[in-house]
Amino acid sequence: MIDGHGDPNTAAEYRGAVEALYAISYAAKFLVKAAPDGVDYGVLPLEGLWWTADMATFSTEDKSAWDWTMMIMQPDVVAAEIFERALEKTAKNGLTAQDLVRLERFSEGRSAQIMHVGPYATEQPTIERLHTFIVDQGLQRRGKHHEIYLSDPRRSAPERMKTIIRQPVAADGTSWPEDA
Repeated sequence: MIDGHGDPNTAAEYRGAVEALYAISYAAKFLVKAAPDGVDYGVLPLEGLWWTADMATFSTEDKSAWDWTMMIMQPDVVAAEIFERALEKTAKNGLTAQDLVRLERFSEGRSAQIMHVGPYATEQPTIERLHTFIVDQGLQRRGKHHEIYLSDPRRSAPERMKTIIRQPVAADGTSWPEDA
C-alpha cells in the first residue's frame, strides 16, 4: 500500500506510487517463484481507495481534493521477509515512492459492488447506481470509495476497460466514520 493526495490524472506523486507498487509486486513474485519450494502466481490488479476530508462532498468533478491509498494485494506467501527482499531488489531502480510503500493487511468488511465498463471519466452514473442500490437495500455508505482495476489502460481500448467499484456499507446507521 501507499498513500497520497491529488488528481491521479496529473499528480506525479500518483504515477510514482503506482510504478513503485508494480515494481515491488513483480520483485516479490519472482522471489517467491525462485524459492526451492516456490510457486508462480499472477500479480493481482491495482486497487485504489479514494476519499476527501468530508465524504459528503466527494466528487469525480474535483479530483485535486482527493486523498488515496493505492494497493496491490499480495498472496500470503509474500510475508515481511519477502517484502523486505523485494524492496532491496528494487532499490536500485530509482523509484521515487519506494520508501513510502508498506505491507499491510486490508479488511473492508461488508460492501456493495458493481462492474463499470468504460473509461474512468464515465464512472459517475455507475457510482450513482451503486449508491441508489445501497439506499434501496436499507443500508448506508461508510468508509472510502474503492476501485479495482481489471484492465490495463495502456493496453485496453477505453470503452472496454473494466473496473469493479465497491462501497463499504453499514446497516447500523453509521455513515462515514472518522476512522474508516
